[in-house]
Amino acid sequence: MTFEHVVKKIAEISSKPLLTLSGTEVTLFSIFIFILVIVLSIIISLLLQRAFRRAFARKFKRREGTLTAMLRLIHYSIIIIGFGIGLQTIGINISALFAAGAVFAIAIGFAMQNIVQNFVSGVILMIERSITSGDILEIEGTIVKVINLGIRTTVVETLRGEELIIPNSIFSQSIVKNYTLLSNQCLLSVTVGVSYGSDMKKVMKVLEETARSMPWRLPEDEPRIRLLDFGDSAVIFGVLLITEDPWQQRVYMSDLRMAIWFAFQDADITIAFNQIDIHLDPPVTQAFEGLRKIK
Repeated sequence: MTFEHVVKKIAEISSKPLLTLSGTEVTLFSIFIFILVIVLSIIISLLLQRAFRRAFARKFKRREGTLTAMLRLIHYSIIIIGFGIGLQTIGINISALFAAGAVFAIAIGFAMQNIVQNFVSGVILMIERSITSGDILEIEGTIVKVINLGIRTTVVETLRGEELIIPNSIFSQSIVKNYTLLSNQCLLSVTVGVSYGSDMKKVMKVLEETARSMPWRLPEDEPRIRLLDFGDSAVIFGVLLITEDPWQQRVYMSDLRMAIWFAFQDADITIAFNQIDIHLDPPVTQAFEGLRKIK
């Protein structure tokens, strides 16, 4: 068997139709071309991502998550374009393919609406860059740290060390508090109630000294002591401090409460608790006295 005969045989096999898709015959050669286009798209995507990372590494040094989101968008865009070019290269009309699958697309559209919603939300988050990897968020009362912002879901870590997978639509449909959006500064607030018989000037002084002694507070920001309310059983004070580590805010608030407890004990200040004074009218007291005499 000569070389020319082998080449001719390979050409015949590669050009033999395997199936017909949207009126176009698909052969081994067309499949090879399609795979080649996809591989080239991946290579181009990797090269562009490497070039963008080198070009913008300094600019996004403190926002690594933002740069990662941009590179991921570039990757998905190039892959989608390459997929479309690959289909056109092997002779498949994309518009005809879409028309043929329109009925099927409508049928599965209802089943995939949540997936599409999460995908679109992920794209919006990556474009807006309002949430990036490493951000500290509060979602429905739960404080989490963003580990990985994906195109459909986001992986976060809770204060207990649990890893949660959250659909991206949650971020676009709920109120999300981002502690690290513009800066890492976080305002901590602790309340404490003292009895009405306490020396209020002394209480405010002890609270201020205790708050100022916290090692984690922002040094240039002085603690603020506020009289919040006259409660039923206590005078309510608030202590406000600013820290630059919002991830540890629960620990810091616990430390501050413990410090206030011991400082009040040393200063002989009573932390009030709920009390109810009952005053009886004279007819009621006389009735009780009558019952006591009968006994």
